[in-house]
Amino acid sequence: MRKSPQTELSTSIANKNIYVPSSGDDDVRSLKTVLARLQYPFEQGQSVGVKIHWGERGNHSFLPPHYTQEIVTYLRDCGYHPFVFDTTVLYSGGRRTARDALETARNHGFSEDTLGCPVVIADGDDGSSVIDIDANFRHFKTAQVAALVDESCGFVIFSHFKGHSAAGYGAAVKNISMGFASRAQKQRMHAEVTPRLRKERCTRCGVCAEVCPTGATRITGNGYPAFNLDTCIGCAQCIALCPETALAILWNSESQVFQEKLVETAAAVWRNINRRSVLINALITITADCDCMPGRHPIIAPDSGFIGGYHPVTIDRESIRIVGEEKITKTHPSVPWKRQFSYAQEIGFDTSIDKI
Repeated sequence: MRKSPQTELSTSIANKNIYVPSSGDDDVRSLKTVLARLQYPFEQGQSVGVKIHWGERGNHSFLPPHYTQEIVTYLRDCGYHPFVFDTTVLYSGGRRTARDALETARNHGFSEDTLGCPVVIADGDDGSSVIDIDANFRHFKTAQVAALVDESCGFVIFSHFKGHSAAGYGAAVKNISMGFASRAQKQRMHAEVTPRLRKERCTRCGVCAEVCPTGATRITGNGYPAFNLDTCIGCAQCIALCPETALAILWNSESQVFQEKLVETAAAVWRNINRRSVLINALITITADCDCMPGRHPIIAPDSGFIGGYHPVTIDRESIRIVGEEKITKTHPSVPWKRQFSYAQEIGFDTSIDKI
């Protein structure tokens, strides 16, 4: 069981972000500057988990491991004991099981040998190392998350800022929400997302059926896909991987509900880790879609550097201001991503009075 750190961040810095623009071809220098300027609520000898996303198998836009290695090295030089972690996912691919996830991590350069610290699957080898924490919000009374939430002395939340087909954008809030959630909690958040075929775009390639982890998608006699919404888990993999963008999201209720569930899970986790966590967003290689999708995704904004902070809503809001909200809106025009910020304020998961 973790020990509570005696050093806590003062309220005077809780809302302050540290932004360092990209420095030419040397983005590592910008990251190092952020690391040096942050204040850490850890003590020497304590274990510190670095929450990252090492990319799906076949993805080309995930953050290369040398950025994570810089964070690990800095923490170790400060006298902490860092480890790197992520959780398993709902959909088929290279991270559905702990074994596959660790293999994908190694193949992408994230291993103990390359990083100099352990690489951990936070929800355990079989996905059962989870706990229920209080939420007490509209959609979730409790949230099921990796047991690591209650075991590590502290956290560095290292997030890659980019677009996302269901959330509009992905950064610190999503990295905490989906990143700490159990597979069951991921399912609960995705329950509103199911596919709708735009037949005029469909080339009957069959990719949607190939990537469906539950067999909810099948190819009919005429070559077009059909969807069993009773067995669909809402992972949206078929939507994101359709090469012709022939699938759109069919929201089972208001499309804002997914945004609200995302925020509620992040808020529940943050309530447990906020006094022992710092955050860093990487505003580089800003692609249209998430690192959880294989393939190459178009760049939607130039590199802007790194930003450190102490609250996920605050750091995400500032990241969007720097990158430009029009980039997100143009890329995902039908996604009500701003609801994340208004809802965070409604439930008290927002320490800033500024609105996006």
